[in-house]
Amino acid sequence: MVTLMQPFMNVESSRSYIDELYSPDPEKCLQAIVCLKNSVIGSNRQKGHVISQGVVPRLLQLLGDTALPSQIKIEATITLGSLAKGTEEHVKALVELGVVPMLINGMKGKKIHPLFGLVSDDAKLIEASLCCLRTIFQVPCAPVDLIYQDENFTLHLLSLAPHSVSNQVCVTTILAAACKTVENQNLLCAQGAVQTLAALLCSPHYKVQMPSLMCLANMCHQNSNVSAVVATASFGGKSVPDLLVGLMARDKPSEMQMAAAKCVTYMHRAGAISAEDPKILYKTLPCLVRLCKKDQSCGERVTAAETLAYLTEVDTELQRLASISNHLVPTLAELLRYHPEPPIHPNQAAQKLEQEAKIAQDMKQAAFRAFASLGANDEDIRKKIIETDNLMDHIVSGLQDPSPKVRLAAVRCLHSLSRSVQQLRTTFQDHSVWRPLMQLLQGASDDILTMASSTLCNLLLEFSPSKEPILESGAVDLLCNLTRRKDPALRLNGIWALMNMAFQAEQKIKSQILDTLGTDQIFRLLSDPEVNVLMKTLGLLRNLLSTKPHIDQIMGRHGNQIMQAVVLILEGNHNAEVKEQALCILANIGDGESAKEYIMANEDVLKKLTDYMMHSNVKLQIAAIFCISNLVWREEPGASERQARLREMGVFKLLQQLIMTSDTLLFDKVKTAMTQFPEA
Repeated sequence: MVTLMQPFMNVESSRSYIDELYSPDPEKCLQAIVCLKNSVIGSNRQKGHVISQGVVPRLLQLLGDTALPSQIKIEATITLGSLAKGTEEHVKALVELGVVPMLINGMKGKKIHPLFGLVSDDAKLIEASLCCLRTIFQVPCAPVDLIYQDENFTLHLLSLAPHSVSNQVCVTTILAAACKTVENQNLLCAQGAVQTLAALLCSPHYKVQMPSLMCLANMCHQNSNVSAVVATASFGGKSVPDLLVGLMARDKPSEMQMAAAKCVTYMHRAGAISAEDPKILYKTLPCLVRLCKKDQSCGERVTAAETLAYLTEVDTELQRLASISNHLVPTLAELLRYHPEPPIHPNQAAQKLEQEAKIAQDMKQAAFRAFASLGANDEDIRKKIIETDNLMDHIVSGLQDPSPKVRLAAVRCLHSLSRSVQQLRTTFQDHSVWRPLMQLLQGASDDILTMASSTLCNLLLEFSPSKEPILESGAVDLLCNLTRRKDPALRLNGIWALMNMAFQAEQKIKSQILDTLGTDQIFRLLSDPEVNVLMKTLGLLRNLLSTKPHIDQIMGRHGNQIMQAVVLILEGNHNAEVKEQALCILANIGDGESAKEYIMANEDVLKKLTDYMMHSNVKLQIAAIFCISNLVWREEPGASERQARLREMGVFKLLQQLIMTSDTLLFDKVKTAMTQFPEA
C-alpha cells in the first residue's frame, strides 16, 4: 500500500523560502520561486496557504521588474498558473489581486513593459503567460472582457497561435471563453480568427481541435454575418462545413463529434446552412440523435439533447425527421429516468448525492427542451411523445422541481404539447396539469411566468375542460395583474388568456373580468405600443360583447367608455386589421337590443360606418356593413325607426352601389343588409 506524501513543507520552512522571494539576489529569488512552485503542485490546501500568505503581489512585482532575468519571470508565471489550477476561490483571489491585467498589459504595446509577459521575445515566457491566462479563463469568474480593452490584444493572440501546439491550445481556449457578445464575434471575425480556426481544425492534435471547435461555435452562435463567413471559408481545399462534417465521423471521439455538430447547428440557425442541406439532414441530425444514446456519458447526452432541441426548434421537417430517427423519443424519455449510482465511500456520500442530483436535473431539462422542440408543430409527434413512458407524470413532477431551470424546461414542454386540441381534452385533464401550472405562476421569475402564462392561454380555450377549475383558482386576478407588467410578453399573455377566458363565458365571468381589469386599464392596453397587445384587447372586448343579454348588460354598465374606446381606435393611426376588430365590436354592440342605441345616438360613429362602407379595404367594408345589418334587422324592436334614420343618411343608396361588387363575400353581406330595408 502506498502511503500518502506528507505536505511539502512545514510552516517554518515555508516562511524561510517566502522570505527569500524578497531577496535582492536573483539566484536566491529564483530558487525560492522554484520551491514555491513545487510546493503548490497537486495540493489545493498548499495553494490556499500560499495565497493567504500574500505571496501573489510579490510574484506580480517580479513580473513587472524589467531588470530581472527572464527565468525568474517564467517561473513566477508558471507558479501563478499552478495556483490558478486550484479551486474557483483560488482563481477569484488571483483575479482580485490583478493577475489578469498584469498578464494582458504587455499586449497593449511594447512601450509599457517590453520585457515581461506576452510581449516578451522569450518564447517560454509567452507560453507560460498564455497557459496561465488559459487556466484562469476556464473559470466563470474570470474577467474575460479585459482582452478587448485594446483590440490589438486579440489580434496579437491570433498571431501567437502558429508558434507552438501549446500556444494553439491556449489561444483558442482563451478566445472561446471570451467570445460572449456580438461585438466580440464580429471583432474576432474581422481580425481573421475564422481562417486561423479553419487551419487548426486540421491539426493532428485533439487538444488543439477541441478548443478550436468551441471557439468557432461561440463565434457563430446567433450571428448570421459570422456564420456566413464561416460557411464560405476553407482550408486545404475543403470548406469549413465539410471539415466539420469530417469531425462528426463515428471514428472521432464523441466529444469532437458533439462540438462539430454544435458548430453546424449554430450555422444553420443563423441562416448560413439550410435545413435541406445534406450536412444537416444526413450528418448533423443523425449525429446528435446518436449522441443522446445511453452508451454516451451523461454530459454528452445532455449537450446532444439540448443541441438537438435548438436544431429542430423552428423547422417542421427537421422535427418530423428527428422524431422517427433511431428511436429518439424513447431515448429522450430515458433521460427522465436517470438513477444515480451510489457513492463508493461513505465520506463521499453528501458530495456524490449533490453531483448526482445536478446530473439528474440537467438530464430532465435537456429531455424537456428536446420534447418541446419536437412537438412544436405536429399533432402526431405530440401524440407519440405523450404516449411515451408516462411523460405527463414527469412533466407534472418537473413543474414542481426545486431547480428553476427544470421548471422552465418542463413548462416549455407543456406549452408545446398544449397546442394539441386532442390532448387538452384528454391527457391534460386526466393529469390536472392546470393545478401545478397555477402554483408555478405564483411568484415565478419572468421567464417562467412568460411560458407558464402562455400555456395557460391554451388551457383556457373554450373546448378545454381545464377552463372551469382554472377560473375557480383565482386566474382572473392573476391574469389582470399580468396586463400591468412592464414586459410586453407578459402583458400579451395576460390579455390573450383573458380573451380566451371570455369566449362563450357566463355573464358572471365576463363581469368579473371587466370589474377586475377596469376600463382605465383597457384604455391603457388599447394605447399599448405592442400591436399584438392591442389586437388581443380588442378581441377581449369582442368576446365580452357576445350574446344579446350580455351585450346589453355590459353596455348598460360601461357603454360610454366602450364607445369611446372604439372611436379611439377608428380615429387612430392603426392598420386595417386593428380597425376591422373595432368595427366588429360595433357590430356586436349592434346585435344587442338596448345596446344598439349607443350607436344610433352617436352621429359621429354612424358617419364613420358610412365612410368605412366605401373604404378601399374589402374587410373593413364587410365589417361596417355587418354592423349596419345588425342595426336594421327587421325582426328587432324599433327596427323601422333605425331603418328610416339610416336610409335618410344615404346608407341604402351606398348599399345599392356596392351590390355591383365582384367580391362574393362583400356581395353576400350587402345583399343581406339590403333585404332588411323595406321597399321604398
